[in-house]
Amino acid sequence: MDSKLQRRLRLIQAHLTPDTVDFSSQLAANHTAAEFSYDQTYSVVLPEKLQTGKWNVYRSAHSPLKLVTRFSDHPDIATLHDNFVHAVNDFRDYKYLGTRVRIDGTVGEYKWMTYGEISSARTAIGSGLYQMGIKPGACIGIYFINRPEWMVVDHACAAYSLISVPLYDTLGPDAGKFILNHAGIQALFCVPSTLNTLLTFLSEIPSVRIIVVVGAIDEHLPSLPSTSGVTILSYSRLLNQGSKNIVPFYAPKPEDVATICYTSGTTGTPKGVVLTHGNLITSVAGMSRKFAFNSTDLYISYLPLAHIYERSYQIMAIYRGAAVGFYQGDNMKLMDDLATLRPTIFASVPRLYNRIYDGIMSAVRNSGTLKERLFNVAYSSKRQAVMTGRKSSALWDGLVFNKIKDKLGGRVKYLTSGASPLSPEVMEFLMVCFGCQVIEGYGMTETSCVITSIDSGDYLTGHVGSPNPACEVKLVDVPEMNYTSEDQPYPRGEICARGPTVFQGYYKDEIQTREVIDEEGWLHTGDIGLWLPGGRLRIIDRKKNIFKLAQGEYIAPEKIENVYAKCKFVAQCFIYGDSLNSCLVAIVCVDQDALREWAASQGIEGKDLEEVCRDPRTRAAVLADMDGVGKEAQLRGFEFAKAVTLVLEPFSVENDLLTPTFKIKRPQAKACFAEAISRMYAELS
Repeated sequence: MDSKLQRRLRLIQAHLTPDTVDFSSQLAANHTAAEFSYDQTYSVVLPEKLQTGKWNVYRSAHSPLKLVTRFSDHPDIATLHDNFVHAVNDFRDYKYLGTRVRIDGTVGEYKWMTYGEISSARTAIGSGLYQMGIKPGACIGIYFINRPEWMVVDHACAAYSLISVPLYDTLGPDAGKFILNHAGIQALFCVPSTLNTLLTFLSEIPSVRIIVVVGAIDEHLPSLPSTSGVTILSYSRLLNQGSKNIVPFYAPKPEDVATICYTSGTTGTPKGVVLTHGNLITSVAGMSRKFAFNSTDLYISYLPLAHIYERSYQIMAIYRGAAVGFYQGDNMKLMDDLATLRPTIFASVPRLYNRIYDGIMSAVRNSGTLKERLFNVAYSSKRQAVMTGRKSSALWDGLVFNKIKDKLGGRVKYLTSGASPLSPEVMEFLMVCFGCQVIEGYGMTETSCVITSIDSGDYLTGHVGSPNPACEVKLVDVPEMNYTSEDQPYPRGEICARGPTVFQGYYKDEIQTREVIDEEGWLHTGDIGLWLPGGRLRIIDRKKNIFKLAQGEYIAPEKIENVYAKCKFVAQCFIYGDSLNSCLVAIVCVDQDALREWAASQGIEGKDLEEVCRDPRTRAAVLADMDGVGKEAQLRGFEFAKAVTLVLEPFSVENDLLTPTFKIKRPQAKACFAEAISRMYAELS
């Protein structure tokens, strides 16, 4: 085997390109924007006020003079209902929603329902709700994970002018109870496991009149006394009842509320983001100018449908008549679902992409010297081709990369990333290994998803692209953090967005709405960005969650945590500091495989991992690795953690340390690790 690999290495030398790539030929003087810019311009800069304003508002080069509000080839589509009707008319017999999970709970091959079949189910569910007294304008709760019935209920809401209120399936009873009461949910769709929890506080959610249980049999459902005022029935029964007495659609208008999305909230109670049909159609219409599905595409749905990121991709898939296959409901089995479904488009988050990267690199390191060398040679050559927009040699795919591509099914043409920053190293790795475009986006629920995204054909890493053609973006000075729009060589400041994608406000909360939307309609995101040449945005800091150390230095912990996430020992990291102390400390959930490997190399044997975590030698090694990564990322001296505590249990939704979108709940983390934090500061002093 070794000699065979050596022969291959000798034969492929002719395919190698020079080790260095000269990007200077792609640069040109552009003194109106910055000292240099790439020939390609992704944004256009306009004055904020026509006569007196400075030139600081950026719009997409795809539509600089007018913000996009509708799909260019179907301007008649103004609501989610219009969008689905269009899809049913044009793609009626195309497969639409697929699942591997059978009625008995076992898993097999994907079974599909067409657009026409889902249309019939949508009409039946909407009719059934109407017959039970649920009228236009009512709020409908959807409280279960991704599966075809989720989309059927959402389509029914759109067709009958109902307001969908998605709830993360991982919400605890307190948060779930708050949302149900705050939104005034009248009908709630859930699964049997959730029903058991709901019944424990049913008397505390008086607005709920109907509970529809998906995947249940009526004979097995509990019966409630008539005095409760609540009817419990199965999804199949509601579907059957509605199909026998069809009610005409109550089509919504663009300005009608389509959904109230409750942000998971790292602090305090969840906030209800009110989005209209016009908001959602506008956002996806803008996104489609840069990147679009087509009717032959296959998309895998595993990100929570309660999150705006996944909802937006569903809207785009419908518009183009694409097929959507659902994962089986277990993230640990997602790779098996990918291999079976073989999607062409995969939307995910950095957490998973980092895991894929770590897994592949670990396999390469353990494959033997010659195989590792072959991978490195192939990677270097293909990287140079990819980063300069050239076609790489097919030899590398045959020898190395096709096996890696098969991990995602072998057909992916777009990988997309959102929700948190994707490191340039991992993004570049994905482009090279999977041979496809990687599109990173930046946005929030309050902007109906995308604020900026990378344009198709842009292979530069380390940024989140140019504005969605449906909104405009500017940076506002943050003097207390020394960020200004006059900074050289790149303007810096708080990212603000404006346009028809911006939400209507927080439900029943005018005070917090006014805190984020100013008098001129600009939504203040709390994120700090800078403009790169060509009009691409880079996220560099966070205005919210900042705190001061004893010497007055401002700390943005999320930025530091993202840096330390690159350490080989770090699976998750929580950075803590306060105004009573002059330095930072860290709680690190360790990567257990990396820790075992290190312990073995140091001769630390016969101890369980908890003992290894407590060993001073281990803490010193982890802190040294963190220091090295921090120096490489050019953290400032006061941004380095001076002490570390190592833990094995991951931060999770279940232990209340993460939100459903995997953001650290800082107050809860502070309380959970209070003893360890006090101990570290005592040792440092």
